[in-house]
Amino acid sequence: MTHRTSPQDSQPRPPTGAAHADYSGAVYGSLLAASVVAGAGTLGSFPRLELALLLLCTGVVFWAAHVFSRLFGARMVRQSLSWKQVRRVCADERPIVEAAVPPAAAVAISPLLGLGVPGAAWLALAVALAEQVGWASLAAVRAGASVRLTMLAGTVNLLLGLVIVVLKVSLHH
Repeated sequence: MTHRTSPQDSQPRPPTGAAHADYSGAVYGSLLAASVVAGAGTLGSFPRLELALLLLCTGVVFWAAHVFSRLFGARMVRQSLSWKQVRRVCADERPIVEAAVPPAAAVAISPLLGLGVPGAAWLALAVALAEQVGWASLAAVRAGASVRLTMLAGTVNLLLGLVIVVLKVSLHH
């Protein structure tokens, strides 16, 4: 994970250690991937390739939207942008795309596990939720949170993920 800087910063702040790494893009991207799988399931059965591409393309589109909004925000405060800053913002937002890769890979390997298309979607959803809880918990640990607060971060993210599961089940039937 990379360290984020706000658009108002004229100079990038150097990372001051793992405790200051920003995991919000990975958590957000994992939740986005889970939502994509759940939403796709409500529209019917997607072939594996389409679901994997939908996950990856959605991650790229949301990454681009985040990059644009951060760069546009910098321009709104009348900062000139260098290519170095553009590349840094692109890299800072990269975890949004990266979070789509494990669920897409789960879909791709699902035939090796003997799963049909519905099983592939459930596997992708489980992977997205596991990484969402994992990234949130890791962020808490790296920030020096207590065990109790780390458990709370993981639990809250698990509950958010379970809301998506409930929506998938209720909308699909």
